[in-house]
Amino acid sequence: MKNTNKNQTEKHNTAPIVIDSAFDAFFADSVDPREEARSQTVEAFTRLLIWLAEGASVTQRGIRATVALYCVRPDLVNGLTLEQIGEMGGIGNKAVFSIAKDFRVSMGLAA
Repeated sequence: MKNTNKNQTEKHNTAPIVIDSAFDAFFADSVDPREEARSQTVEAFTRLLIWLAEGASVTQRGIRATVALYCVRPDLVNGLTLEQIGEMGGIGNKAVFSIAKDFRVSMGLAA
């Protein structure tokens, strides 16, 4: 504990605190939840389309689209397994599992 008598004064740092404008704007600017939701949806959809377009041929893009559906909504591919998706696309199990893993990692779904 610091003792000071009435003749002594403590000196305090009175320099202004400088806050980064981006940090300040984060708390000061209100964000419309609908705009934020649209922005995030567009970002996710864009990432998905870019990932799908990485297939070199129409067949590879179809396999990628089917694998994406399998990973996100397996009910939309009528219960097909990855093995069946690979057979339909003419690729082996290892290749189709690799595509599924790449999708999960690219979309941030991998644990």
